[in-house]
Amino acid sequence: MKIFSPLYERAMGWARHRHAPWYLGGLSFAESSFFPIPPDVMLAPMSLARPSHAWWFALITTLASVAGGVLGYLIGVFAFDLIEPSLRASHYWEGYLLAQAWFDRWGFWAIFVAGFSPIPYKVFTIAAGAASMALLPFMLASLVGRGARFFLVAGLMALGGARMEAVLHRYIDRLGWATVGALVLAVVAINGFD
Repeated sequence: MKIFSPLYERAMGWARHRHAPWYLGGLSFAESSFFPIPPDVMLAPMSLARPSHAWWFALITTLASVAGGVLGYLIGVFAFDLIEPSLRASHYWEGYLLAQAWFDRWGFWAIFVAGFSPIPYKVFTIAAGAASMALLPFMLASLVGRGARFFLVAGLMALGGARMEAVLHRYIDRLGWATVGALVLAVVAINGFD
């Protein structure tokens, strides 16, 4: 059943839209403080669809993400008491506790690692504010960590270019179903070990 091919074609169409950079910036900003979807889901297809603009897209993503991270930081500083009950009730609470432990142990490097890794960055931005981390090192670590991640994603997609886009289009349904299967197996394995 081919359900991933139409989604892929639609995503590539959106990636070429003239307002796509604005949407990418908005998504990048929101993800760093409150939204659950990472900007990589837009950055990758946009860089693949328009390889000559990949570095520009990575810069937009990085700067908007750091700006959103500052909002998350400010939420941690000024509004943590208001969001703490919701945070405790969400699946992000464990990540928040991990972020706090990392700050106690590594400080600046915790933000750098969170910025580069798939760990929810928003949890670390809020935790940095709640822990009263100095703003300038927070921004520097965010800029380097997020920039490294987004420029890597954009660079890999741009390197593949039209050839990678054609290969992905040909195999997207198989890749999509393989991913779904892997997720199901992971859920079964994790629930089996609890």
